[in-house]
Amino acid sequence: MSTFKRAPVVGGPPTQDILAPLRVAQIVSSKPVLPAEILSTILDYLPVPALLHFARASKRMREMVYDDTRWVQKLQLMGCWDEAEARRRAEESRNKRLEAQNSFQQEEAKRVGIGVNGGDGSFNTTEAPVRPGTTIFDATLAVEKQNKPVPAISKPRRSSLDDGFDAVDVSPQRKDDSNIPKKQRDTDSLLDVVAKVRSVRGFARQEYGKIYGALAPFYLDAIRCKSHTDAVIFRTYRDPGQQAKMLAQLHCFAKSDVSQGWQEREEKLDGLVAAFEDAVSREFEQGLDTGDVEGRMRKYAGVLVDLNGGQKAIDRFITRNPVITERRNLGDPMDCMNQSMPGGVSLQESYAFFGHLSTAFNGQVAIIDRVFPSSANVVLEFLRTVGKDVVADYLTTLFDEAHVRGIESFLKAVSGTYGQALNFAKSLQPTQVSGDEFYETLDQTIASAYEPHIDLYLTEELDFFKLRSDAELGNWERQLSEQDASMQSLFMSSVNRQADKRDFLTSFKKVVMMPVNVLPSFGSKPGTAKALVNGDSLETPQLATSRASSRPSTPGLFDGSSPDTNRVSTPEPPTTELAAKAAIMNSRLEGIRSLFSIEVALNLVHAAKSGIERAAAFVKLEGPLGKDARTQCEAIFVLLLQTVGSRHIKAGFDQAVEHLSNYNPREVSEHNQPGVAPLVTFLELVNVGDLIQQMLDVFYEQELIATKLTDRSDFLDPAVKEKKRFEQMLDERVAAGLNKGIEVLVAEVEYICAITQTAEDFNPGASGDANNRVVDIGPSKTAKQVVEVVSSHTKMLVGSTDKNMLDVFNQEVGLRLFTALCKHLKRQRISVDGSIKLISDMNHYFTYIQTLKNQDLLQYFIALRELSQIYLIDPSDAKELATIIADGDRFHGIFRAEEVYEFAERRADWYQVRRGVERAMYGIGCAVM
Repeated sequence: MSTFKRAPVVGGPPTQDILAPLRVAQIVSSKPVLPAEILSTILDYLPVPALLHFARASKRMREMVYDDTRWVQKLQLMGCWDEAEARRRAEESRNKRLEAQNSFQQEEAKRVGIGVNGGDGSFNTTEAPVRPGTTIFDATLAVEKQNKPVPAISKPRRSSLDDGFDAVDVSPQRKDDSNIPKKQRDTDSLLDVVAKVRSVRGFARQEYGKIYGALAPFYLDAIRCKSHTDAVIFRTYRDPGQQAKMLAQLHCFAKSDVSQGWQEREEKLDGLVAAFEDAVSREFEQGLDTGDVEGRMRKYAGVLVDLNGGQKAIDRFITRNPVITERRNLGDPMDCMNQSMPGGVSLQESYAFFGHLSTAFNGQVAIIDRVFPSSANVVLEFLRTVGKDVVADYLTTLFDEAHVRGIESFLKAVSGTYGQALNFAKSLQPTQVSGDEFYETLDQTIASAYEPHIDLYLTEELDFFKLRSDAELGNWERQLSEQDASMQSLFMSSVNRQADKRDFLTSFKKVVMMPVNVLPSFGSKPGTAKALVNGDSLETPQLATSRASSRPSTPGLFDGSSPDTNRVSTPEPPTTELAAKAAIMNSRLEGIRSLFSIEVALNLVHAAKSGIERAAAFVKLEGPLGKDARTQCEAIFVLLLQTVGSRHIKAGFDQAVEHLSNYNPREVSEHNQPGVAPLVTFLELVNVGDLIQQMLDVFYEQELIATKLTDRSDFLDPAVKEKKRFEQMLDERVAAGLNKGIEVLVAEVEYICAITQTAEDFNPGASGDANNRVVDIGPSKTAKQVVEVVSSHTKMLVGSTDKNMLDVFNQEVGLRLFTALCKHLKRQRISVDGSIKLISDMNHYFTYIQTLKNQDLLQYFIALRELSQIYLIDPSDAKELATIIADGDRFHGIFRAEEVYEFAERRADWYQVRRGVERAMYGIGCAVM
């Protein structure tokens, strides 16, 4: 066993615990007390010198102070930073770097290619002569280059002006100014230091440093000086123009001062600027008083514009301008009312006012061009003031007085002066620097002058048309009532009350009701309606004939004359009550044409046209005013349709149908006229209604569609809906009247057949007179009169109603005529000799029906013509007669065999042929063996 022992070490370090230093050491945190965000916020409120001292504290503090966004924010507060320009410059810089990098890469690739593949940099696969090898990397040269000492870069000395700002000049270089004294050159260069600032990302601190170095001494002196006259700026610069430019820069520079106490410093600087501005303004006013346009006014206006835009000079020029101060000399609005007729307004005076104002305004525009620099657009402010204080004041006084005088005067004043105001706007001349903004401001000025009155005007326009329509209809109805009452009193004034009552009662049914003369058609040509709407001459031959008619003219004439102008002498008054009643009934039937008047409708159309044309001028205004004017124009048209339609035409047609219902042809002894009096009158009423509808259509096209006040394709538009409602109402009234008219026409036909058709027409010799047995070939007098009456009424509707309605009317008339003829035929006795006359009559009816060009209706009269053949068969041919009666195809299914048998019973020799016909048809008399 080994006895080796480790010997103790003498003089070594004492033995101690290795964790003792850790127990003694203290942990010190290296984190900042405040977060970086709070430090950055504090830096925003430090003055510039404090920022520069703060940047020297550490590298991190320097980075926070030199952050470009901090200095960009200060330039933005001054209004010197253009983000678009900065973005453009950054894009250009990036593009240049990319181009330089690409160029370097191409050069490097070219150099490498020359060393490896040949002189041209291309890969040459052909054989080439052997050249000495080129060394790509020389280690000796690399070592020498690395060991070569780097020369020290001398840093420019910081001046006391920028105090820590890098002296990097990124602004454009100044022109050669060696001939200018150095002191003057230095002070003059400071006048445009703000204007020379460029927006370059990464160099905002340097740009702001230039501004601070140039303007900070003047700024600090301005806020510290006790008196305005002690300021360094006024001792450095003696010219007012230079002083104004420097003060303007200081005012801009003060916006970047956000450190503590900036409010007091800003107030101090504003006081200095205000004192300078007041002094310059007084000089400008002295030039304004003396009329020194090219001298003081021009000089000090430029100084004030350079200082702060020259608003004070502009205000002084406008407020003391003769156009504003002497506006009463341009015209008195009361002259428009005092020199006009009652209910009117003299627009000549307002025209003279706008002419004088235009001349004065253009004269002041010439002075503005001479006095103010191009950077100050003074004419816009001057234009707004003239519009507010001159034009609006004149118009308000005129409109208020016109409204008091009467609604019509107010409407004429507003619409008339608006047209003059638009012409006035066209006559104004802009300044040399106004541009399109002048005309936009001009339109806004005119609109603002009329804006307070537009709502009242549009309301009064609609109310005035409504009142005028009510007055027109009331006057027309009153004249009709007076005319009817005077006619009744005239007829009853000469009645002998002691006349025989019995004679009256027995003869009243035979009262002669003279048919009225047919009212000449106004025609349905659109040209006539267009002429009526436009107010052209209406003295046509048709109207001349109408005026010469024996019928009293319709109240409400075209030429505005009294209702008695075109009225003929009063007829001779009747002497008996019977004759008076007859005359009254006759006059009422005649007056059916006066149930509504084309003259009244024409007056209403002209009134609506005037109102719409006045209101349509304001549609050009932008915004809600233009929309309200457009809506009001449509409202006037809607009211026109309601007035003419519901209150005039509809009531007239309803009363006309009632008159037709009361017509009894058996009370009329004269039936020689070609038409039924009330039906002829009603059809002429349809013509008048159609002409009124055409007038309204032309009015709608000219006043609403052509001027784009409404859109016909918009089915929800109020004007479109009301127009369709009016047309539907007119069609319904016409249809109802025509239905009643057809009944009256058929009643007249039946009456003519019953009265004028004699027994000898179809049965010669029925009276026992041998002379009457001679048969006259041709239609009878009754057939001719019936065709004449019916055709005269169907022709009257041609061109005055819709083709579909005309076809329906003709078909209904034809069918009812067919029924009436069948009834009439069943009341006659027809012999073989008289059948010739009957066949002639049926052919005459058939020929007339052919003119209606209705094939369905023509089949009925073909069957009726075939039916007349059964009376021509000789009595000995009873079997042939039975064959015809039983042949249903012969009559195209219109007559059944039983109906033909009934017509055959009207033969004069029926009792002779009856047995043979019944035997042939039914087998009567046959025996079964």
